[in-house]
Amino acid sequence: MERSRLIRTMESILGPEGVIHEREQLRTYECDGLMNYRVIPDLVVLPESAEQVQKVVRVCHEEGIPFVARGSGTGLSGGALPVEKGILIVLSRMRRILEVDLENERVVVEPGVINLWVTQAVSDEGYFYAPDPSSQLVSSIGGNCSENSGGVHCLKYGFTTNHVTGAEVVLPDGEMVHLGGGKAPDEPGYDLLGAFVGSEGTLGIATKITLRVVRQPEAIRTLIAAFEDTEKAGGAVSGIIGSGCVPAGIEMMDSLCLEAVEAAVHPNYPECGALLLVELDGPEAEVESQFEQVKRICEENGSSEIRVARDDEERALFWKGRKAAFAAMGRISNDYYVQDGVIPRTELPEVLKKISDLSSEYGLRVANVFHAGDGNLHPLVLYDGEEQAGRAEELAGEIIRVCLEHGGSLSGEHGIGEDKKKYMPEMFTAEDLDVMQLLRCAFDPHHLCNPGKVFPTPRLCGERPGPFRMHPLQEAGLAEMF
Repeated sequence: MERSRLIRTMESILGPEGVIHEREQLRTYECDGLMNYRVIPDLVVLPESAEQVQKVVRVCHEEGIPFVARGSGTGLSGGALPVEKGILIVLSRMRRILEVDLENERVVVEPGVINLWVTQAVSDEGYFYAPDPSSQLVSSIGGNCSENSGGVHCLKYGFTTNHVTGAEVVLPDGEMVHLGGGKAPDEPGYDLLGAFVGSEGTLGIATKITLRVVRQPEAIRTLIAAFEDTEKAGGAVSGIIGSGCVPAGIEMMDSLCLEAVEAAVHPNYPECGALLLVELDGPEAEVESQFEQVKRICEENGSSEIRVARDDEERALFWKGRKAAFAAMGRISNDYYVQDGVIPRTELPEVLKKISDLSSEYGLRVANVFHAGDGNLHPLVLYDGEEQAGRAEELAGEIIRVCLEHGGSLSGEHGIGEDKKKYMPEMFTAEDLDVMQLLRCAFDPHHLCNPGKVFPTPRLCGERPGPFRMHPLQEAGLAEMF
């Protein structure tokens, strides 16, 4: 379809105010939170309803136009990166909380609803929404669902997939289906909802999402513990988890990270080589008992200072520094590259030592702030300008390899996206990747829905962003295309 005709078609669905086609305006959408990759989309559309999303996708399906959906665009793996000659479907205008059903501990929202709004909608009734990525002030539920986002409290409560109980989904051919979503806790049959959450926008577009909310705990206790170095702090983390205690969250920041957050938001943390932030919640008697246990373990692992939050105000101050850590890097570096790998908790000391060695080898500083309780690392590779950008990305890749060597994974919560697809064969066999591709093809046989993400080198050159064309070898029955 000619571009001018496509614009008119989209304007007939969304109105002129719902279609962006001027190049200067399109540049606003050329990347997500990972700015190392940039592609200017052919068109941006801003639907306000599921019906509009469905109509847009049907046009894409009929015309063979690739499309990418996004909400706030805060993802950090290039998962919401536009594709050339494709349409970017921005869902930020779909931000209604449609239903609050606390009798069944569920809330139904549109994909553009901001994460924090869900808790704000139910907190007066004594509930909260547990997955809380550090970006929860700005990131949207649709994106959280797409990337299976985590957060500081996911150690105890689980990731997004544990809290999404249903979804209304527009499939890549424009058909609308409902996955899960009943008031009963489980449904028979294949767990298609489980496959959809975390599929990084490759299986369809969620237009309505049902979330599980949980009761606020009776008691919450929070402390910070200072250590000489990350090795001793890592030992305390292993000790806490090994004791059978499961805190709501355990976060770690190293000295470089502490320097940045202190300059940015002044949380008045102790001066130290590494800081743990530990929060316990639950029945009051249990929290009090485990809190003393956590303090003892920190002291046994060499903590030089322990501060306990005296009230909600001080607790908020403790968390303020942690939540602001990524943004605070601007205080000590012009640029940074955020990595997202996972390791077994017991490997923390050795992996952190290797990250330090890589930092020296590459001549680039690495600040560490991460969800220590579940081994989800977020090394921030600091660099300055385009000259160092390539080296920073290479160092970040070496950190991922270290995670894999120690029994870890490519991603904890940011997804694979454009950024880490080249590492997929280092974690998965060709057969593993084939199975994943077959699942994707069952939903999207023409490769129109967020193409080019997650999966590494294609088998045939026919798999590429753009209109679908059958490869001659496939037509001849001589090769299989995924």
